Amino acid sequence: MSAGEPGSVVRRMLLGSQLRRLRESRGITREAAGYSIRASESKISRMELGRVSFKTRDVEDLLTLYGITDEAERSSLLSLAKEANVAGWWHSYSDVLPSWFPTYVGLEGAASLIRVYEVQFVHGLLQTEEYARAVVRRGMRGASEADVERRVALRLERQKHLVAENAPDLHIVLDEAALRRPYGDREVMRGQLQHLIEISERPNVRLQVMPFSFGGHAGESGAFTILSFPESDLSDVVYLEQLTSALYLDKSEDVGQYERALKELQSDSPGPDESRDLLRGLLQLS
Repeated sequence: MSAGEPGSVVRRMLLGSQLRRLRESRGITREAAGYSIRASESKISRMELGRVSFKTRDVEDLLTLYGITDEAERSSLLSLAKEANVAGWWHSYSDVLPSWFPTYVGLEGAASLIRVYEVQFVHGLLQTEEYARAVVRRGMRGASEADVERRVALRLERQKHLVAENAPDLHIVLDEAALRRPYGDREVMRGQLQHLIEISERPNVRLQVMPFSFGGHAGESGAFTILSFPESDLSDVVYLEQLTSALYLDKSEDVGQYERALKELQSDSPGPDESRDLLRGLLQLS
């Protein structure tokens, strides 16, 4: 990946996971590792999860503590640390982004499989420009038109990944509520429904609609996203967005529960072809 691509987030996660394995193989506690670099146990935890940038000196000191003396191995891990600190293309949008969102954009851009349940509105990767503008205006009340347009531009930039040569697979279940709740005027909603019908035909997109008629279902806790990566030593990550922050869950038991919920949603929802018919029906009614 080149300097501005989403790989920096994944490199942080890769380096963090390797440092964790080295520490655990030597039987060293996070507290002891933190002490060796003049930092807290929680700082080591954040480093191992890839949540913070890496100082070269800290990585050097940890490698020494973990008994890594081979110059080739040290050099490889230190160069990974330098690459992990490169800012992604989305960094220039940080003035209009919540503090937790750039991490998500990086993970989304690096994922090979994105699994989603969405209930409030159409997922950002599938929004038309007009619909995105209506959603952003609603969410950024009082923001300048320039800031609204920058947020919309970011959303459209993210969507390029979905149609790129090595695009990820997107498996998404949209609650019918997201399709019936109007953002923008009638034409905006019609355009959005038409776009969903068209993009659902793409080979890397599996779109299903959870209809009102089904009643209660496994998505009772709200929207969530599960991100999977091509790197075999990276665990899946569940992303949960909240009003003032976001959660990134990567413990296997947590991820497993969300995977089971999504599988249930997929099996209880009409399949992609029937869901497309449902979208066509909503388009005719709009």
